[in-house]
Amino acid sequence: MPLYNITLKPDAPDVELENAKKEFTEKGGTIRHSYSLIKGFTIEFPDDTVQTLESTEHVHVEQDGAMNTQ
Repeated sequence: MPLYNITLKPDAPDVELENAKKEFTEKGGTIRHSYSLIKGFTIEFPDDTVQTLESTEHVHVEQDGAMNTQ
């Protein structure tokens, strides 16, 4: 399953982070890392249900991947 970085949008209340974690794990995701400096986490989530992640009002979804510098 692919990994996704989930972060709260700037105007989202703090409680929405725990709500997002609960919602995504109930739908088959596995949290792989929780961040302490930002409101967010990395989750392993089935590729065929990623629209569920993207339709959540208070979060931003980005697929995890390698980053290169030149």
